[in-house]
Amino acid sequence: MERTVKILNESGMHARPAGAFVKKATGFSSDINVEVNGKTLNAKSIMNILSLGLKKDDEIKIVATGDDAEQAVEALVDLVNSKFGE
Repeated sequence: MERTVKILNESGMHARPAGAFVKKATGFSSDINVEVNGKTLNAKSIMNILSLGLKKDDEIKIVATGDDAEQAVEALVDLVNSKFGE
C-alpha cells in the first residue's frame, strides 16, 4: 500500500511533527518507509525523518507492507493532511 502526500505545514516537518509521525508509524506492525527524491528511509526512525529536511510543499510517498499496511498509510496520510494538529 502506498500514497503520496504533500507537507502542508508552513514550517515543514520539524521535530514535533516528525515525532508525531514516527509515534504514529510505530503503532503499526507493518514495515513503513518514506520515499523522497530517490531516498527510501524507515518511517519509524526519528533521525531518518528529520534527516530528510522536509519543507512546506515537499511531497513524500508513504509505503507500507504488512498486515495493517492500509490502516497505517491512511493514518499517516491523515496526520500529514491535518498539519500534525498545528
